[in-house]
Amino acid sequence: MDSLVLGFQEMDKTQLLLVGGKGLNLGELSKIKGIHVPEGFCITTVGFQKAIEQNETYYVLLDRLTMLKAEERAQIAEISSEIRQIIMEAEIPSDVVQAVTRYLSRFGEEHAYAVRSSATAEDLPHASFAGQQDTYLNIIGKEAILQHISKCWASLFTDRAVIYRMQNGFDHNQIYLSVIVQRMIFPQASGILFTADPITSNRKLLSIDASFGLGEALVSGLVSADSYKVRDGEIVDKRIAAKKLAIYGRKGGGTETKQIEPDQQMSQTLTEQQILQLARIGRQIEEHFGRPQDIEWCLADDTFYIVQSRPITTLYPIPDVNDQENHVYLSVGHQQMMTDPMKPLGLSFYLLITPAPMRKAGGRLFVDIAPRLATPAGREALLNTMESDPLIKGALMTIIEQDFIKLLPNDQTAPILGRSHTEMPAQFENDLTIVSDLIKRNQASIEELKQNIQAKSGSDLLDFILEDIQQLKKILFDPKSTAVFMAAMNATSWINEKINEWLGEKNVADTLSQSVPNNITSQMGLELMEVADVLRPNSEVIEYLRHAKEDNFMDDLVKLDGGQEAQDAIYAFLNKYGMRCAGEIDVSRPRWSEKPITLVPMILGNIKNFEPNAGKRKFEQGLQEAWDKEQELLDRLRQLPDGEHKAQETKRMIDIIRNFIGYREYPKYGMVSRYFVYKQALLKEARQLIQAGVIHEQEDIFYLTFEELHEVVRTFKLDYEIINSRKDEYKFYEKLTPPRVITSDGEIITGKYKRENLPADALVGLPVSSGVIEGRARVILNMEDAVLENGDILVTSFTDPGWTPLFVSIKGLVTEVGGLMTHGAVIAREYGLPAVVGVENATKLIKDGQRIRVHGTEGYIEIL
Repeated sequence: MDSLVLGFQEMDKTQLLLVGGKGLNLGELSKIKGIHVPEGFCITTVGFQKAIEQNETYYVLLDRLTMLKAEERAQIAEISSEIRQIIMEAEIPSDVVQAVTRYLSRFGEEHAYAVRSSATAEDLPHASFAGQQDTYLNIIGKEAILQHISKCWASLFTDRAVIYRMQNGFDHNQIYLSVIVQRMIFPQASGILFTADPITSNRKLLSIDASFGLGEALVSGLVSADSYKVRDGEIVDKRIAAKKLAIYGRKGGGTETKQIEPDQQMSQTLTEQQILQLARIGRQIEEHFGRPQDIEWCLADDTFYIVQSRPITTLYPIPDVNDQENHVYLSVGHQQMMTDPMKPLGLSFYLLITPAPMRKAGGRLFVDIAPRLATPAGREALLNTMESDPLIKGALMTIIEQDFIKLLPNDQTAPILGRSHTEMPAQFENDLTIVSDLIKRNQASIEELKQNIQAKSGSDLLDFILEDIQQLKKILFDPKSTAVFMAAMNATSWINEKINEWLGEKNVADTLSQSVPNNITSQMGLELMEVADVLRPNSEVIEYLRHAKEDNFMDDLVKLDGGQEAQDAIYAFLNKYGMRCAGEIDVSRPRWSEKPITLVPMILGNIKNFEPNAGKRKFEQGLQEAWDKEQELLDRLRQLPDGEHKAQETKRMIDIIRNFIGYREYPKYGMVSRYFVYKQALLKEARQLIQAGVIHEQEDIFYLTFEELHEVVRTFKLDYEIINSRKDEYKFYEKLTPPRVITSDGEIITGKYKRENLPADALVGLPVSSGVIEGRARVILNMEDAVLENGDILVTSFTDPGWTPLFVSIKGLVTEVGGLMTHGAVIAREYGLPAVVGVENATKLIKDGQRIRVHGTEGYIEIL
């Protein structure tokens, strides 16, 4: 009986399923000393369940609703409407009516109340559901209150709430509604308080919106509000809005909208003193809940009342460091062209390899660059390195201007991570055998690893992998290896600068680096075209592949005419490249060898879009263009004063680019080759853990860090709750967009492209591969969904090496992240594709199928 209705003071933290997110938070708020919460009670979810438990039609309709997809709007609207009707007509159980009557007599039935919905899946740390269910204000009298309780229950099935649940993976059967009945306050002012700035995410900047009357006018977008910002107990910004309307409670119940007197419209809603008092209340509530809060408040008779507080779910998490120092974090994902979250095992592997001071946040990695910003030399080197990404460089300049990181005296030099472009010896012998020796050494080391790992299992296996990672680090950070591609990058900068200066031509290195030797990634794209050549003559095989959906499609290939050759060709490709995939720096991602179906759309695309031998012709055409460009430049240079010397020096630099730039892609290939060997061994171990009943499925090990997995393999013990909560976390991280630069205050700092004389609606980015191309935009977020026609322009968030096979079918490339030397840019230049990267929100601003023009030399896109 008692669990039907609970007063705010009677609730406790464990009762989410009884009182919903909003109810739970009100219960918590009412227990904080000094915080005024209008009194009230909650009709728990038990009441809702009792009201509908006998209604068979309700459950039949609910089942039908569960079968629908979010896109089927018309059916959703129809079924939801029927369910709402059933709930509105259902009788409220008599014991619920009695309990409500009891509480109303305690608080005073003659008072006005707000009647508000509180769902079990709202105002949670990872899902806000804000505004999905209904609220009714100024309701007077028991009958009216009971009627509005039914209305709140029915609002669980508004179209928007149903669709929101579908999109966020919540099961309608598992969501219930409780109803809050709370004494109405008739305020002179009300509004919203964010304890972290919702625009910049700065946790130290508190933001208040305030307007006259009830907060509904503000929430529903009827009025503009005053905006105040408070930092460290000081008002740092005030914007006074013209407030023409306000909503007030009517005497007999309900609300009305009133015009505000003209002389009052521009007056400040709260006094300075009130603003600071409200800020202190906000900080107290934030401290109680332990995370930034979105708080609804109202002011009546000089008292601030808090009517709601919920976690702000849109903030990007801050890397966890337990000190009071200022830190600046740079996104590793933007450097590595993989901005998706990684699973804990993937993060662990990356952390085991990197020498840089890294932190985890939101399932991504960030490198702490505060030590570098603390010295003049470190700053200069860092800004030089970031020359190729103006958005990051601009953000760093802002941080330096704000004096967020203080300079140390010169003798306290901070360690410099990585090296800047200028510190590498470009002057070593331009000898191709350097590259082939490095490649041979890497291959030999991987072969040796494959032999040695076979005998290892259990704890020994994890010790062995840890040891082998030392070997991998030696290869990755081999100074000779780094010197090779740094020499090529320096030569690229030299050529672009000098040819622009001498001949007035921009970015010529783009043409000169087409079809270079030893580029393992661009070779991969061309070799997949050769697989298409083998399959093209066999119509039966092609037809079979068109309908293949499962990863075991390879098994039945051999039964077809030409199937054996097709299978051999695909396996030969997988033997060389099967360890790759999109997002490959995360060891937990399924590799092509594990999920060969991923390659099928690309193979079919190549069969459709190309003639036989197109791969060879493509390579030779690039070779010819690069050769022609070289001859043309050298001829023109010889005509200049001191021309012979200029031509000679340029020829030497061209040779360095041609011989060495292809190797830029090799170290990563070596790394993911090793990753795949480790992964196969660990999955074998996972099968042992399944047999022992420690985990439920192989993929569970991806949700453990390397150290945790080591411990589980040693002890065969695991609290499975860890896996479940990490899976939920990962789902939440997938919804977040990682910032390029974030400070330890949580502030997201963004740079801007500085460019004049561009068309008015141009989307600006970074020019990384020359040329201008027009075509149909294909906005593709998952490689598996890629269906490309010859001449399409690929628009996506990022491209790492796993995306390369798509590059052979496109005519241009636009990405949201990337720099001059990130993977997509290197391959685009080598294939001769005009490309612009670092275009903010490109996948939202450009619609699939639109015609666009990509200006790869100038760095902008026009939507035609």
